[in-house]
Amino acid sequence: MGEHYRVVIIGGGTAGISTAARLLKELKNLSGEIAVIDPSDKHYYQPLWTLVGGGAAKKEDTVRSMGQLVPDGAVLLKDAAVSFYPEENVIDLADGSKVSYDYLVVAAGIEIDWGGIKGLRESIGKGGVCTNYSYEYTDYTWEVIRGFNGGNAVFTQPATPIKCGGAPQKIAYLAEDYFTQTGIRHKTNVIFASANPAIFDVVKYRKALEKVLDRKKIDARFLMNLTEVRPDAKEAVFEHIETKEEAVIRYEMLHVTPPMRSPSFIRNSPIADEAGWVDVHPRTLQHTKYENIFSLGDCSNLPTSKTGAAIRKQAPVVTENIIAMMKGEVPAATYDGYTSCPLVTGYNSLILAEFNYDKEPVESFPIDQAKERKSMYMLKKDVLPIMYWNGMLKGTL
Repeated sequence: MGEHYRVVIIGGGTAGISTAARLLKELKNLSGEIAVIDPSDKHYYQPLWTLVGGGAAKKEDTVRSMGQLVPDGAVLLKDAAVSFYPEENVIDLADGSKVSYDYLVVAAGIEIDWGGIKGLRESIGKGGVCTNYSYEYTDYTWEVIRGFNGGNAVFTQPATPIKCGGAPQKIAYLAEDYFTQTGIRHKTNVIFASANPAIFDVVKYRKALEKVLDRKKIDARFLMNLTEVRPDAKEAVFEHIETKEEAVIRYEMLHVTPPMRSPSFIRNSPIADEAGWVDVHPRTLQHTKYENIFSLGDCSNLPTSKTGAAIRKQAPVVTENIIAMMKGEVPAATYDGYTSCPLVTGYNSLILAEFNYDKEPVESFPIDQAKERKSMYMLKKDVLPIMYWNGMLKGTL
């Protein structure tokens, strides 16, 4: 039958590691009884990739080996989950083995759909086409910004859910700041083409960001979804979300946020909703059909922005509710949809958006967080990575 564990966690990212660490802190007798399944050798702190692309951080600082992050007491199974049998409490792994569980936590993240835009796969990483959504390519973003001599600098946001909903606009602000500092802003058009209807969902932060767009003279075009990249002609092809009209924009620089989707082994499984995400109750994070399955982070269908800050509030809920079930109690811990987007608006300025399911601000500091501040930029650049590696992944934050 293969190995059996009390708790199996699929995914060694932010959600999986922090949940494993929390469970082991709360229940010492779970040592050796938790398995973390992930095929990757590396774990990445992705929130810093925006600053890497903007030349303000080193990408080597965003990576650690998976083995050194999995908490003592958890067993790392270096393999990929391929299918679920929730009625039998079993999953299949890519190597052909099976793993059974008492409780399953699905924290498999989100999959980048490089093939979702025609011509993107062939053009990315050269000819001015860049992205911060990949460790491999984020250095190239900085290379393009640094070597830019004017013309159209185009930044896109797709029509799909994405991780860190603010990242597509953050790199536009950093690039604009750099172009201003280097004296080429006057011969540059900075275009932000987003499939969304507005710059941000939450009214308070939207109003602040609209002022940033005005001040920086960024040409923001909404309901525009990138469908094709034509590298030879240096053309980006967009489709209007509502009218379906096509628009072609020539570019000298094109920063693409690729479309994203739920990982394929989840999309085609009995634990997914119609859109392909793990189907959980938005408050308890417990599966709507299988009560011993929980999900958190980017692969879940929780109706909030997919960020590490959201996971920081979700992991304690999953932990408490699994422990309650182990004791024969009803899961009572709840999540309010809290998420955070540290919106970098330039070098040394940041708007810290924090909000809940109701799109209401839920702010951590006794200041107006819709105001751009250097202190909040330093928090993102210098403080949050330390909190992440030394606190969140160890289950203490």
